[in-house]
Amino acid sequence: MVEDKAQLIVNDIKNEAGTSPVAIFKKMAKKEYVSIHGPEHHVLDGACLLVAFKNAGGNINLDEALEKLLHEGLRMPGAMCGLWGVCGAVTSVGAALSIIDGTGPLSVDGTWGKHMQFTSAALSELGKINGPRCCKRDAMIAFKNSIEYVNVHYDVKLEYEDQECGFYSRNQQCIKEKCPFYPD
Repeated sequence: MVEDKAQLIVNDIKNEAGTSPVAIFKKMAKKEYVSIHGPEHHVLDGACLLVAFKNAGGNINLDEALEKLLHEGLRMPGAMCGLWGVCGAVTSVGAALSIIDGTGPLSVDGTWGKHMQFTSAALSELGKINGPRCCKRDAMIAFKNSIEYVNVHYDVKLEYEDQECGFYSRNQQCIKEKCPFYPD
């Protein structure tokens, strides 16, 4: 059940070190309770950003932030990429940014618009790659864009390293050479 998987993610991710959301994701995504595709990514992806942000010196209460993300992530249905035209990886990371900033629907401090710019840039990049869905590829695009965003807008620096997918052999819908993370 997705609620159980999401709770395991929140419990386990608190122990992760490092300032690279990608490295944290790669470790967490190998756990037996994380499917190759699935709505658990709606919690996992944002949680990786929150943990890396905290580890880099970001000023957040990690327990509270992860609980808020758990609540928001569980409200996002599976398959929203195909059914709604909005990727759960990007929305999860967008939710994490909103949690960091305390942004809400009535915010006028500029974060509302900046988060929209982040999500639209990441979604645009995904749209150029095209489908079908791949929660791992989509997470990598969300992280690439969010690391750039965090490094510009906050007093912390997150690490990014070029990626090569380690999950393609488990993905029956892999687009192979069309994916920017498919190994050469």
